[in-house]
Amino acid sequence: MQEEIKNLIREALKNLSIEVEDITLEHPADLARGDYSTNIAMAIAKNVKENPKKLAEKIVAEISRLNLEKNIEKVEVAGVGFINFYLSRKFFSKSVEEIVNKVESFGKNDVLADKKIMIEYTDPNPFKPFHIGHLMTNAIGESIARILEHSGAVVSRANYQGDVGLHIARAIYGLLQNEKLQDKKGSNAFQAANIGRAYALGSGAYENDVGGFLAKKEIDEINKKIYHKSDKKINEIYDWGFKVTMQAFEDLYKILGTKFDFYFLESQMAPIGERIVRDNLDKIIDSPHSKMIFEKSDDAIVFKAEKYNKEGQPKLHTRVFITSQGLPTYETKELGLTFEKFKTNPEMNLSIIVTASEQMDYMRVVAKAVSLLHPDFESKMKHITHGMMRLPSGKMGSRKGNAITGESLLNDARDFILEKMTDRDFSNEEREKIASDVGVAAVKYSILKQATGGDIVYDFEKSISLDGDSGPYLQYSFARANSVLEKAKIAEILPDPHVFPPEIFEVEKLLYKFPEIVLRSAKEYEPHYIANYLIEVARAFNSFYGNNLIVKKEDKASSYKVALTYAFTFVMKTGLHLLGIETPEKM
Repeated sequence: MQEEIKNLIREALKNLSIEVEDITLEHPADLARGDYSTNIAMAIAKNVKENPKKLAEKIVAEISRLNLEKNIEKVEVAGVGFINFYLSRKFFSKSVEEIVNKVESFGKNDVLADKKIMIEYTDPNPFKPFHIGHLMTNAIGESIARILEHSGAVVSRANYQGDVGLHIARAIYGLLQNEKLQDKKGSNAFQAANIGRAYALGSGAYENDVGGFLAKKEIDEINKKIYHKSDKKINEIYDWGFKVTMQAFEDLYKILGTKFDFYFLESQMAPIGERIVRDNLDKIIDSPHSKMIFEKSDDAIVFKAEKYNKEGQPKLHTRVFITSQGLPTYETKELGLTFEKFKTNPEMNLSIIVTASEQMDYMRVVAKAVSLLHPDFESKMKHITHGMMRLPSGKMGSRKGNAITGESLLNDARDFILEKMTDRDFSNEEREKIASDVGVAAVKYSILKQATGGDIVYDFEKSISLDGDSGPYLQYSFARANSVLEKAKIAEILPDPHVFPPEIFEVEKLLYKFPEIVLRSAKEYEPHYIANYLIEVARAFNSFYGNNLIVKKEDKASSYKVALTYAFTFVMKTGLHLLGIETPEKM
């Protein structure tokens, strides 16, 4: 519809001997002011030496003459030259019919048709807890992956994990200090939680050591042994800990609805990156200024990225890629990872990474180095950053030992919902599944309803509410609509989008917008547009439900209301799927 209106405006302007390229259409915040609005008359009035309001009136007159399909009922001038479009009853009934016919494919577009995209997200490290930051990255990454798939892209999901490093030495030190934490009985989650406690213990010893820094020295020695695989006992603990934490992560991914296609490990990326850095040491790139990428500095190898700073762009700075001890840094490993991704998927059109915003500065430097080494990769890389998730009590890090992990947050939400379900007629298996799905929805929606760049204060009580701006509210709205459809089946009332009543319901004025919302989310990599839209649609449907008896044999328009309810469930189910949220049919 958006394109149809834009074409009408272009034709109208053409008839007035005016050519334009860009036409902006918006949805008025107040539905009473129309379904679309444009400021085109004000935008071009000065250039064509016309009064904006008079020009708007001329455009409206031409549009009214050209509106042959009659999808637009009324066009009027508002204020100093806005043009408002009111869609017809016929249009809304046709949009309901289209949704019912397309079912869950409604909202799909081909803006990314056949594009091959790899998206890396989550990235928890073995031997460390799956903290709330990983939960945030997972929710955003999975939702973006689904939105891009809905827009025609072939998407592969990647996970990058630190299987070597000081964090593992700290955890193994903690396990050696408290052998009870090496209990190999119980679930993956139980064993992984013990490893997380050992990590906190080792981190505390490393950072707060007194009396000659004996613990720090021991942990550094363990770290060397891990790299060289020179100690049998440490190797055994490492193998067990790696397997357990990775399996625990997989259990969480299953709950969260994520399945990764590629796993990249830090130990494998480090030598690749180091080889690239050393092969290009002191090499001068072809450029007007003949600059080096990697060069020696105090026995280390660095990239002086500030040489490539440009006016109006974020400032770059020097980063160490190989330390004076000859060890590759995070930057070098990221460099190796980037090249490995393009080697793994040579036809890839875009490589996306989702991380916390605190990684933004060094990732920009890595991206610059990659673009100099392999210029054709520059346009194929995108870094999406998000803020931090905090609780009302403040930020809590896993090193403090009292961390609220991603898993505990999900479990708390699930357990609270289970308590609320005690009087319902569900089997234990059904109760567990519904509670888990609703718990995930509570957390994911809290993350996805805001633009990705900002910090989030996670309010537990609000996140699980069935009455407000929450994931469970969306699921409940879907379940409510589903129960209406069950009643319609019993009453043998079939959906019919052609027997519409004269009035247009608010929910109809929102459902047709879904493809536009998905398209915008895909173009901007922003799931919050879908999340906010779904809340608006759910509220409109619940108002429709509260003010109308949908299933009523004597009502000739009941078939239309049932069709409209079907349309709502299809949009809600698809929209929630794009957010990575399940839709229980009963709650």
